[in-house]
Amino acid sequence: MRDLVKAVEQSQLRTDLPKLEVGDYIKMHLRITEGQRERIQIFEGTVIALSGKGLSETVTVRRLSFGIGVERVVPVHSPSIAKIELVHKGVVRRAKLYYLRNRSGKAARVRERLANKK
Repeated sequence: MRDLVKAVEQSQLRTDLPKLEVGDYIKMHLRITEGQRERIQIFEGTVIALSGKGLSETVTVRRLSFGIGVERVVPVHSPSIAKIELVHKGVVRRAKLYYLRNRSGKAARVRERLANKK
């Protein structure tokens, strides 16, 4: 029975998404259905938390909209995600960046990871 559940879960996992880490700045293209119409909405922000494993893996993305913090928790393997773009990688030393909730402006920025020199 457990093997059957794993087989069904493996078929639902998405492999077309980039590997996300806490501190990354991403653009999530989400499918929004309004009645009969469907459109793509872009939610752009910093990944402040990753939780779960497998199909239940979720990502929490935070952004500031007109000075107000907005967070969105989305299942990573959800069919409502059209695509995820990685804008830039961040350098952090924590697994959860909940301390960003108390900060605004430049204090809420995460350092960018520079490309390795060859």
